Amino acid sequence: MIPVILSGGSGTRLWPLSRELHPKQFLTLQDKTTSLFQGTLKRLDGMNGMETPVVVANAEHRFMAAEQLREIGIREAAILLEPEGRNTAPAVAAAALHVQTRDPQALLLVLPADHVIRRTDQFHQAVEAGREAALAGKLVTFGIVPHSPETGYGYIRVTALNGGQPTDISAFIEKPDTQKAEAFLASGEYLWNSGMFLLRADRYLEELARYAPDILEAVETSVTEARQDLDFIRLNAEAFCKSPAISIDYAVMERTRDAAVVPLDAEWSDVGSWSALAAATVADANGNVLSGDTLVEDTERSLVRAESRLVATLGLRDHIVVETSDAVLVAHSDRAQDVKRLVAQLREAGRTEPLVHKRVNRPWGWYEGMVEGDRFQVKRICVKPGASLSLQKHHHRAEHWIVVRGTAEVTRDEEQFLLSEDQSTYLPIGTRHRLANPGTIPLELIEVQTGSYLGEDDIVRYEDNYGRAESPND
Repeated sequence: MIPVILSGGSGTRLWPLSRELHPKQFLTLQDKTTSLFQGTLKRLDGMNGMETPVVVANAEHRFMAAEQLREIGIREAAILLEPEGRNTAPAVAAAALHVQTRDPQALLLVLPADHVIRRTDQFHQAVEAGREAALAGKLVTFGIVPHSPETGYGYIRVTALNGGQPTDISAFIEKPDTQKAEAFLASGEYLWNSGMFLLRADRYLEELARYAPDILEAVETSVTEARQDLDFIRLNAEAFCKSPAISIDYAVMERTRDAAVVPLDAEWSDVGSWSALAAATVADANGNVLSGDTLVEDTERSLVRAESRLVATLGLRDHIVVETSDAVLVAHSDRAQDVKRLVAQLREAGRTEPLVHKRVNRPWGWYEGMVEGDRFQVKRICVKPGASLSLQKHHHRAEHWIVVRGTAEVTRDEEQFLLSEDQSTYLPIGTRHRLANPGTIPLELIEVQTGSYLGEDDIVRYEDNYGRAESPND
């Protein structure tokens, strides 16, 4: 059984914490040490016959995915890079085509990277319950036993609940209104559509060829013409982007005659909104979910999260308050699904808040904007031990570096020298330069930029250890 982790989403409904270049699956939302992505993989510990995973990720997230895999001891995963998100049907097809070269009948356990499942034992049992049916050629999905009339999920109607065993599917139902959701819950005939699947690689590709051959054709070409890039497999962009953007449900599951569902009652959440995160987290005696430096008075049934400063609330009921260093969200819990509308407005306005945080992760470490003014800005930079930035130059800005911790190895045109704490150097406009950390502790420095243009796209790379193109997102 090969886990296929779908990790290409952007999580807009968890803004301002989730951003396009650092989305929710890579965030530590429920505990301070494990991201949702890592939790999805760790959930597989102890399962029989589980092999090295295949991760399908957005190309912009490749270094985060690789680093988080390394942190939990997974070093051999295949990481397939989507040049553009085309929904789940093409993503699963790419994984199936990659796997079938060594085992066409391999079982794929397809899991979104951003779910929470508290009852891991129940999850393991459900996967085992579906294994035989999947081996026999069924396309198995997992339906969540509902405990409330949710309007944010699709539903699966079943012919009968068969004691936790695979059962036939009568229909897939779109997200209902409240009245329909209440009727679905009362009937006992409906499950939430989880978006998790267990299927043989060859059977999925057969059904895709039957019902969505245009997807298969495009993805086959993209896999055949893929190229190795360091530890990643880059799907051919031109071919992959020709695939229709469609979910596995629409493309195959709603049309195949071989679909089956296994009921799953395991305290599951897709963490699709702030309200969903609150529901999946243990609340205090007043029904509040608090995180960070918070002070609440006369506040009930609210989620309050502080990332960079004190957040105080007074007299709130059923609210969401989320603070980051550059944005604050205040919303009624009933409107949690509509946060994506705010993100859409920010994007239309050309703002950066939907894209990146003040702290921006890079494969070598991170940088954080501190102060910005007319013709200058100040950043804090941290370089991991043994890592280095690219050899580069800027056309429009000069830089001053002041080391505050660790040792810096500086390349400045033909010079190369070391800087220790409290030492500094100046890099004029047009200077070829590189920063590296030769030490065993993180290197921290303050960078002062001055010039007529200070955008991240003012960069010319000559050498890079990470195979990056000239892109501000790299």
